[in-house]
Amino acid sequence: MTSLRLTVGYVPGVTPAKWARTWAERHPSVPLQLRAVAAADAADGVRAGTVDVALLRLPADTSGLAVIPLYEETTVAVVPADHILTAVDEIAAADLDGEPMLLPLDDVVDWVGARGTPVDDRPETTEDAIELAAAGIGALVVPQSLARLYHRKDLTYRPITDAPTCPVALAFPDGPQAELVEEFIGIVRGRKPSSSRGQTEPVPKRTAREKTLAKQAARAAAGKVARKSSPAKRGRR
Repeated sequence: MTSLRLTVGYVPGVTPAKWARTWAERHPSVPLQLRAVAAADAADGVRAGTVDVALLRLPADTSGLAVIPLYEETTVAVVPADHILTAVDEIAAADLDGEPMLLPLDDVVDWVGARGTPVDDRPETTEDAIELAAAGIGALVVPQSLARLYHRKDLTYRPITDAPTCPVALAFPDGPQAELVEEFIGIVRGRKPSSSRGQTEPVPKRTAREKTLAKQAARAAAGKVARKSSPAKRGRR
């Protein structure tokens, strides 16, 4: 290995635990450090080298980075537990018409033409917006994992069937990769240990003598098989 440690940044709501467990099983002697980063800082962290790779949400400024899309999250509306929208299991975007909507400054949902009426004052963070949603100030649209991360008993959420999804991706510096980065990419992509890059060593070339001995052994084995397969002579009773 070319490094003693791999640092993985991840934005709120994204859970890298399963990949970290796989890493620990395959590389117990190489620490993997998980570092929580703000959504707006994830790509910059990779470019600056404060993290080796980052699990982030798109869209984002990924200039100078290579990006592998991983999965798409359902977009949900967070509302008070007694809100009228909780009468159904899922809602449409049109159901938000007329609803006051909270739009935090760290909003990660790329929804052009979102429904509802934006509240004048934008909260600094999604966590602040959750507090305001609980106070009945407005509804909040977020990826489902953020609704779960900031769960409260007085709030609930409903999937929005026709809202855009929230893509999650793995980002790392563009160009040739360090061996540990390649290993983590393989784990995230589901590559098996036997097929991971750097796991298999090339078969050493045999010497001329080894080739000769191998041929002799093969001929001897073939002769034994031929003798065994020939019909046995009947003996006298």
